[in-house]
Amino acid sequence: MDMLIAKNLGVSAALPDGSVPVIQELNFSLPQGKVLGLVGESGAGKSMIGRTIAQLLPPGFSVTAGELMFDGQDLVRMPAETRRELLGREIAFIPQEPLSGLNPVLTIGRQIDEHLARLGIGNARARRDHALGMLNDVHLSHGADLLDKYPHQLSGGMCQRVLIAMAFASRPKLLVADEPTTALDVTIQARIVQLIAEMQERDGTSVVFITHDLRLAAQVCDNILVLYAGRPAEYGPARSVFAQPAHPYTRCLQLSNPAMSGPRRALYALPERMPGLSAIKGIEGCLFAPRCPKVVPECTRALPPFVDVADGQVAACIRPETTATIAAPALSASDAPQAGVPLLEVRGLTKTFRIGGGLFRNRAFTAVKDVSFTLHQNEFIGIVGESGSGKSTVARMLCGLERPTEGEFEIDGREVSDGSTSSRAHLRAHVQMVFQDPQSALNPRRRIASIVTQAMEAAGGTSGKERLERAEALLLEIGLPPDAARRFPTQLSGGQRQRVNIARALCVAPNILIADEIVSGLDVSVQAQLLNLLMQLRRKRGFSMLFISHDLSVVRYLCDRMLVMYRGEVVESGPTDRIFAAPSHPYTRTLLAAVPPDDPSAVWSPQPLETDVVAPADMLQEANV
Repeated sequence: MDMLIAKNLGVSAALPDGSVPVIQELNFSLPQGKVLGLVGESGAGKSMIGRTIAQLLPPGFSVTAGELMFDGQDLVRMPAETRRELLGREIAFIPQEPLSGLNPVLTIGRQIDEHLARLGIGNARARRDHALGMLNDVHLSHGADLLDKYPHQLSGGMCQRVLIAMAFASRPKLLVADEPTTALDVTIQARIVQLIAEMQERDGTSVVFITHDLRLAAQVCDNILVLYAGRPAEYGPARSVFAQPAHPYTRCLQLSNPAMSGPRRALYALPERMPGLSAIKGIEGCLFAPRCPKVVPECTRALPPFVDVADGQVAACIRPETTATIAAPALSASDAPQAGVPLLEVRGLTKTFRIGGGLFRNRAFTAVKDVSFTLHQNEFIGIVGESGSGKSTVARMLCGLERPTEGEFEIDGREVSDGSTSSRAHLRAHVQMVFQDPQSALNPRRRIASIVTQAMEAAGGTSGKERLERAEALLLEIGLPPDAARRFPTQLSGGQRQRVNIARALCVAPNILIADEIVSGLDVSVQAQLLNLLMQLRRKRGFSMLFISHDLSVVRYLCDRMLVMYRGEVVESGPTDRIFAAPSHPYTRTLLAAVPPDDPSAVWSPQPLETDVVAPADMLQEANV
């Protein structure tokens, strides 16, 4: 029995110059108890399909063609009151950002109680008992304590599990999971995926799983729908689609993703960006043609038909037989420069926080304990570990944003951990940080030229013309047009803003970059562009980098050595290839096992779910003080 069916579904947006198609010719069927994966870059239409199912389209957007049938009922044409009754009951939703999905001013217990009251479950006592059972189902122990907590007092993974518990409270027939594991630690990601699968199997729920993680989609989903600019590019059984992709776009996305095993290969970086709404209207042929490595003149003359390429697998391409020949460029020996003299010496770095106020008054919490390592010239070191392991605290100390409680570090032969004026000046001249979220790191009221050359402006002695010329040169170096210097951050995409973040850090020609989760949550195509950019800049400038990330495949691609941190301590360190090939610490093995394999036909066996213990120290670790 098919729980959800789309038949030639079309969604359009009303623009000043006319109507523009946002979703075109969408056809799929989702049987009961199965998982349909939606993959593609930002702007492909994945979340728009989820909004269409929930009938939560933005103003100006509407369904203009086809049908969307849920359990035999037309979601598009049913009365609004009937649709509202379905949402939260028979159709549930898990949002991408767990903290934004919960009300920050209400306790977890209050929010669950309101949801259960809407479902018509008993009195307050019955709802509380039901809530405790829900939290136990999602492997959150000490539920009575959790009910009294606010969302900010829980980790991202715990908040996501609360949302999963609420989604499955009504035992829905259909669940829409919109990027439910984006930016989560690999171990938490594995737990969340296991949990959704466990609850889905218990209730026989059908799932629409929206993700940009191709490896995860291959393991989790029964069928895959690859979307490009609102139109299906490829559809079929998940393992078949990823084992032998027929559409060039699917193949390019695969090659943009760093591998977890086998020889290191260069990443395929798709040129430009996916066309926006206004650009789509002017394209007559294949929407992917302007970026396709296999384009021929025929591709630009008409939309390609869907052709059968295998059992149950179809692709919108006139030359699917050429897709297998698309390959990423080879990595040469010069892509990994040899490390030089030591630039950064870290010895016994320790950071203890004093926690004041309320229940935890005057308690000490050690976020980083006895961390020591050496960073050489031209060397990239990756720091990995779960949230709360102390990665960012190490970065903040090395940038001068926190003072070490114990230990010291030297930069270019000078000890700079004492916090003196001269030490801070030496630190600023040698170390720059690239922050995780470019949107919050860039002042929206400043033009890009001013942001990029802030260090020059603060130092004084340069004219506006000199700073503009410097900004244009830096933008050209990072792959942006010089005229971007006159734009504001809101006029750039997320990947472009992150490039500006990198350009700002390079303005004073530092010896060391500290990059904190700078590709977290980005599309694989944008991620590939940034990683290739870092490799190019490394060859050209010869700087060193500490690269903090929870994405182990990115660390394997980019870094020469790596440090594995657990609860503030380095539990394993060494050459990246050696650690990936033969990890010696149990925690490292757990991290690596939590990442889905490259081979879509391989069996993925992450570590079993662990029960969270809600204790003050644990919660502070999860929150990464």
